[in-house]
Amino acid sequence: MLLVYLVSSTRRDFFQLSAAAMTRKVIPITELYDPSPSAFPFTGTAGAQIFDSLARPLHDLRISVTDRCNFRCTYCMPKAVFDKNYAYLPHEALLSFEEIVRIASIFVAHGVRKIRLTGGEPLLRKNVESLVEMLASLRTPDGQAPDLTLTTNGSLLANKAQALKDAGLRRVTVSLDALDDAIFKRMNDVDFPVEDVMRGIEAAHRVGLGPIKINMVVRRGVNDTEIVPMARHFKGSPFILRFIEYMDVGSSNGWKMDEVVPSSEVIRRIEDTLAPLEPLASSHTGETAKRWRYAGGGGEVGVISSITSAFCGDCTRARLSTEGKLYTCLFATRGHDLRALLRGGARDEDISAAVAGIWGARSDRYSELRAAEGQAAVTGKVEMSYIGG
Repeated sequence: MLLVYLVSSTRRDFFQLSAAAMTRKVIPITELYDPSPSAFPFTGTAGAQIFDSLARPLHDLRISVTDRCNFRCTYCMPKAVFDKNYAYLPHEALLSFEEIVRIASIFVAHGVRKIRLTGGEPLLRKNVESLVEMLASLRTPDGQAPDLTLTTNGSLLANKAQALKDAGLRRVTVSLDALDDAIFKRMNDVDFPVEDVMRGIEAAHRVGLGPIKINMVVRRGVNDTEIVPMARHFKGSPFILRFIEYMDVGSSNGWKMDEVVPSSEVIRRIEDTLAPLEPLASSHTGETAKRWRYAGGGGEVGVISSITSAFCGDCTRARLSTEGKLYTCLFATRGHDLRALLRGGARDEDISAAVAGIWGARSDRYSELRAAEGQAAVTGKVEMSYIGG
């Protein structure tokens, strides 16, 4: 049986539960009730590189800038839930650009080297290129600009690519789940054509927002017939295609294990039809994708296998929601309210101490534990549209 514990805000309880989680099927779910600075004991130097309870450094920050999207992908924002009556966050609840940059600067001081803007669909946020420009001005303690990226469904990219590049964005990742127009329209469920996404990809490439990664979520019986056509289309192109196992993010997508196409099967299908693949070494610690290249040339593909080959062990990612809640796992049920600190008059030192305390107590390893169970382990998880992928 899977045991789920609600952990108190004391560091002793966190570490005791972390130790238990290493030997038992336990998923720690953190919740901090007190948003005041005193609730986060911090004994290190403000701004120092920080590690969680499993010795994983903080390296990546994913920032959701809107909970809205113009697609209704069935694995993310199905129409049955996100209909015309769905209550999105009011504008005043969203973090302002200035608040986002303030938090991001604290994370950069704590070791973050990569910032990814997500949503919802981030290009729906008005003047998002202004936020990009503000974030592009940040510098790490050693004077480097963080790697600033953005994930998009590509629907607005053709019109935004140049402005994003001019503002300082380095590259984009585009979600594209099929080349077949009928399949793609069924998946986005708003009758949006593939052709317009491809125009966005080409525009991004033309202005230099690369290398561009193309993400395909693979769902058996829905779009798995597109694995080989997608691979064939992008083989030999300047774009990097990545196949993502269908995940149990949130609680509204009706996830079932038998709809997951294992990454090993994806690789086998490509090799059986196109060409042999050779494994590539990871480009950095904490990389989510396992990389492969075509043996005879033609570029690379990647697979993200959070279901069949969990990578919790070196996960370095924190997520900031649209309204300023910090999540330490994609599959979390609750976040930590940094907006309350921002709007409650907390100093940067106070917020820095809060971030360090939250990350230092982190013991999340949901995907590893779900793999042991073979099924979704917790209900009520935060939706992907709220904190990004």
